Amino acid sequence: MAMVDRPMVNSAATSVALRPTYASIGVLAPLLLALCRFGQGLGLGGEWGGAVLLATENAPPGKHAWYGMFPQLGAPIGFLCSTGIFLLLTEVMDDAQFLAWGWRIPFLASAALVVVGLWVRLRIVETPDFQRAIDRGERVRLPMLVVLRAHPGALLAGTFALVATFVLFYLMTVFTLGWATTRLGYSREQFLMMQMVAVLFFAAGIPVSALYADRRGRRMAMIVATLAIIVFGLAYGPLFSSGSTAGVLLFLVVGMAITGLTYGPCGAFLAEMFPTAVRYTGASLAFNLAGILGASLAPYVATLLAGKHGVAYVGYYLSAAALLTLIALLLSPRKQD
Repeated sequence: MAMVDRPMVNSAATSVALRPTYASIGVLAPLLLALCRFGQGLGLGGEWGGAVLLATENAPPGKHAWYGMFPQLGAPIGFLCSTGIFLLLTEVMDDAQFLAWGWRIPFLASAALVVVGLWVRLRIVETPDFQRAIDRGERVRLPMLVVLRAHPGALLAGTFALVATFVLFYLMTVFTLGWATTRLGYSREQFLMMQMVAVLFFAAGIPVSALYADRRGRRMAMIVATLAIIVFGLAYGPLFSSGSTAGVLLFLVVGMAITGLTYGPCGAFLAEMFPTAVRYTGASLAFNLAGILGASLAPYVATLLAGKHGVAYVGYYLSAAALLTLIALLLSPRKQD
């Protein structure tokens, strides 16, 4: 899988840059875009689990969360790189140039990552845990069926344990950007700069929570972060609607820092919920199901709630999602501690 996932993600991204416009091929253009995005999702669905297991299963005793947090750093680093490139392009070209061809540049540049990814993958060997499972004859042919039949409780607990993580991330990025630029009077460039500052705290929160998780347990670290999300949700509306740039920046910093606290231990947390033979499939499935439930709906639900009832109800929605996550964590196996 490791030889397939990363090239699939990068090839799909590069294909976006080569896609003809709507003016050239009509409705086929958005259909091709959807196909490219599907390819990215298909590759990423397997990529995350492999990266986390490669890190955690090679970690020395007492360092599983610390090693497992390195793949998680991809989220803030990727956000900073993509946003920085967007801001740079908007500075060196006008809107007409950017819309005509400038937007293709970042996707074309991703082609270089295909070569880098293959170079890395060719040097990867099986982890010690998985090699021992193979030696004992524990490898299964249909791991997804085994997860669904033998480990449904772990799958459900792992999925809902991460729902609040995804809801929080997309409320702090996608929703806030759209709301701030359409309702609060910020320009896109101004608010993206504020988000980039906040993402630095997102990145800082990840290793902090990983260190705590290795000392107190992955489950406990996730519970503490989830309690922080519940409290933050209750203050979401007043902070985001404070009316001052400093207040909104503080809101972004606090929210993204908490996002880092919940991102740090989640890789090791999911990895430990499944036996070695199906760990790759179980962790990947739980992570991506949580993304579907949390990430895909959050911006739309938030926009609907904010438009009809006010931004405070977006925070209530976040707190409700975190409460659901807290229940899942409390019901998850205590071996995490």
